[in-house]
Amino acid sequence: MSNSGKYSWLVWLLYFIIFETIVFLGLQWLLLDVGISNQYQAENTIVPNWVKAVIFILLYILCLLFVVMLISSFVPSKHRGQLMRWVYLALLGMAVMLFFLF
Repeated sequence: MSNSGKYSWLVWLLYFIIFETIVFLGLQWLLLDVGISNQYQAENTIVPNWVKAVIFILLYILCLLFVVMLISSFVPSKHRGQLMRWVYLALLGMAVMLFFLF
């Protein structure tokens, strides 16, 4: 891999991290009042937190699909296959974000 290829990969990684951070912080703020933050109490906390997790997943996938459609309209067709690697990485990152959400 040439220096130019490594540099462009690092730039796309930086864009990816910025996107993930913005989406996580935005959804965390949006879902601030949903769910129960204190997991260790006598009342049942599973249902409200399940609702929060499902809403987070749906909104995250909606944001991801919007960004993929937006980027794929600007990227030449020969590079669209590389976009799916970032989508799969984002879906793995979503699992990590769910952990930090609670």
